[in-house]
Amino acid sequence: MQSSLQVPSPFEPIEMIVSTDGLLHFEDREFRCALGKNGVVSSDAKTEGDGKTPAGIWRLHYVMYRSDRRPCPHTDLPVTTISFSDGWCDAPAHPNYNRPVKLPFDASHEKLFREDGLYNIIVVLGHNDNPPVPGKGSAIFMHIARPDYSGTEGCIALSEHDLETVLSMCTAESYIRIDM
Repeated sequence: MQSSLQVPSPFEPIEMIVSTDGLLHFEDREFRCALGKNGVVSSDAKTEGDGKTPAGIWRLHYVMYRSDRRPCPHTDLPVTTISFSDGWCDAPAHPNYNRPVKLPFDASHEKLFREDGLYNIIVVLGHNDNPPVPGKGSAIFMHIARPDYSGTEGCIALSEHDLETVLSMCTAESYIRIDM
């Protein structure tokens, strides 16, 4: 299983667990979440654009948010704002694959400054980033769910309120485990 988790001793990291039934368990709480529209797949079998959430253990790297739409989320994770020129490269052959990029950008990418509000808060997960393997999936985030909790392109999505609650419970050592 590919994982970017490197837990420094003697810290006891705070783990959240996502099960395939669409529930995120964190401490003594349970939150409804949406997963990939095509289910969950082992990280070894994950491919770009398959609509599947990669199973594994992933560090929560940092949070991005739309300061024009909402206040800064309360969390111990690093936080930065999303600007109109922020994107994420999803072109497997590009050297910036699975990395943040500035727009305009000539290769395939995802725009982070979205109109639909799903990316008003993004948590960047450590999937396929150390170093990125071309074609093994990019832009795997935790973000805001659609009202009907319909499937994502491979991310984990929660209601805005629940995502805020989860973030308030996180520490710099928190990680997420996605089960199959």
